[in-house]
Amino acid sequence: MTKTGWRTYRRPDDKSGGHGVGWSPIIPYLFSVPQGWEEVPVSIADLGGTEIDLRFGSSKEGRLFVIVAPVLRFADYLGENATIEQIGPPEKVINAFGPEVIGENVEGKVLSMNVEEHSGRRYYQYELEPPHALITATAAGNRLYLFNVTGNGLQWKRHYQDLKRIAYSFRVV
Repeated sequence: MTKTGWRTYRRPDDKSGGHGVGWSPIIPYLFSVPQGWEEVPVSIADLGGTEIDLRFGSSKEGRLFVIVAPVLRFADYLGENATIEQIGPPEKVINAFGPEVIGENVEGKVLSMNVEEHSGRRYYQYELEPPHALITATAAGNRLYLFNVTGNGLQWKRHYQDLKRIAYSFRVV
């Protein structure tokens, strides 16, 4: 069942999000969600803590969050415009940040890995289970962007195509 009424969220240019002294502003990103998905306040007590930049959710369909982390956590100095390829191949990247996103080791949980390119930027896309998660990763500026879309078993079963569409809509602009 597909529904009409999708909307695109774009991170406001002036939204704060320091993530440490000396970091460049966060390059805006965008993604599409069905009507009914709403922004949820972020707490530093959340899994992923201070690096969660945004949360969205729908009680019926699932939830998503965006982690924006300094690339220096994953690799030595890569310059001012790091690429996901410089951080590593898809396997290395999911093994490095996957536990932070899902709260446990990702070994044996990665169902699929894809690499796509949009407007010259490479995106790594993963599907994990359990827990059910679709993760899109890319790098821009001196930050790693991790976009995670997840749902419980019933949400996954009923809304998988929409959740996948949300996950694959993520772009850094």
